[in-house]
Amino acid sequence: MTIFSRIIAGDIPCYKIAEDDEFFAFLDINPVNWGHTLVVPKRETDYIFDIEDDELGRMMVFAKRVACAIKEALPCRKVGVTVLGLEVPHAHIHLVPLKNEGDMNFANKISDPDPEKMKQIAEAIKANF
Repeated sequence: MTIFSRIIAGDIPCYKIAEDDEFFAFLDINPVNWGHTLVVPKRETDYIFDIEDDELGRMMVFAKRVACAIKEALPCRKVGVTVLGLEVPHAHIHLVPLKNEGDMNFANKISDPDPEKMKQIAEAIKANF
């Protein structure tokens, strides 16, 4: 069971944004920008391009809804999307609020993000989902 599956199951706490029968969205605990959100399928699949076409399409539509909620909740020009997927063997999409392209630099993570600020951001995004 991956760490993401344990988060989905409620075994590990998270800053949950949204979920449906197939997908789950929560704030990244090592964000590159405030509001950095992960979208994961509930079904464990290591590599995003191993996901069946129909499911991958639904995942992108779910991610789009989350991105729209992020854009409504936080001051940003756009929401960037990337798939890296090397650190956890569970496919996931990163959604990052952007004011400029440098906001997508994964080498510049926020050190020790304040839990209260993370909670407030999660609630603001969730309210717009």
